[in-house]
Amino acid sequence: MITIDARWINASGMGTYLSNVLPGVIRCFPDEKFCLLGNKSTLTTLIGVNHQNLYIIEANSPMYSLVEQFELLNKIPKNTNIFWSTHYNIPLFYRGKMIVTVYDLFHLAQPQLVGGFHKRLYAKLMFWALHYRATAILTISHFSKRELIRLTGEFKQPIFPIHLGVADSWFEIPKKPRPYLRKYILFVGNVKPHKNLSALVEAFGSISHLIQHDLIIVGKKEGFITGDSAVADAAIKLGDRVHFTGYVDADLLHQYFAHAELMVFPSLYEGFGLPPLEAMAAGCPVLCSNSASLPEVCGDAAIYFDPNRVSDIAEKLLGLVNDDVLLASLKRNGLEHAKSFSWKSCASQTCEVIQGLLNNSSKGMK
Repeated sequence: MITIDARWINASGMGTYLSNVLPGVIRCFPDEKFCLLGNKSTLTTLIGVNHQNLYIIEANSPMYSLVEQFELLNKIPKNTNIFWSTHYNIPLFYRGKMIVTVYDLFHLAQPQLVGGFHKRLYAKLMFWALHYRATAILTISHFSKRELIRLTGEFKQPIFPIHLGVADSWFEIPKKPRPYLRKYILFVGNVKPHKNLSALVEAFGSISHLIQHDLIIVGKKEGFITGDSAVADAAIKLGDRVHFTGYVDADLLHQYFAHAELMVFPSLYEGFGLPPLEAMAAGCPVLCSNSASLPEVCGDAAIYFDPNRVSDIAEKLLGLVNDDVLLASLKRNGLEHAKSFSWKSCASQTCEVIQGLLNNSSKGMK
């Protein structure tokens, strides 16, 4: 029996990972029983119930809560051979084999951007516990593996960096009317401080009189405890040159990417950074921060800037929008680069780790 914490399958970021990887992992082991912990209705819709070897246990406790510790301990089936914690908030009192997915070390690496001392303390406790409770650890980039070791110490357990994938739908976007009539530069992501949007808006404002493009920000603007109010304050000064779409569905998001002149991703800290790859797959040139995992993920298929220097963002932005030859080159190179990241490969590598644990040896765990 393999039991998986799938409570976050609808969450931003983690939900993308889970909804794309779990079906592939389940298919890898047709003779193994799987139990998913999470919302039955949601999991039935996203994963399906056609797998003969799968059943679901209702689990809805909040992330980072004391309640989840009791719920997980009570609901993980006793005959579980491997428990897969798909976030670092592991069940502290579980004693069986456990795989843990670590996306990033944001709470430890950027404490000044984390609201509340209790959150930082909780993260320290959980990452400390990984040294004693995890059997194997998955990270979504080599950068996150290095950060895990840098910030919490060396591990005796194996750590496997496994890149995320790009869904086929990003390469096959149907042509539809433009979602925005004027030329635009695109940002996609949540409005949180580490996304560094205030710097992007300031940089855009400094060159807005020199270009015809507007700035489109796609993502949830409200509802985040750590939301960045400075972004809205800076955007107001630019009037209708900056447009917030709020949440949009997948089809509309595809169209925003497909019709953008370029996508800018100024983030200060990312464990992987999927939106730039999705932009590349959609044929959208990428201008990107040179921080954290982003150079590892985007390779030679993007133009980079220092996210801590507004002047550098503005300079690179102005240069790129006026260079049709470079834009065309980025489109071609980005499309080819994005093809090297697949969810099939991500799931396959994850299966190798699980198989290694099922074999109770390091065989297959490469």
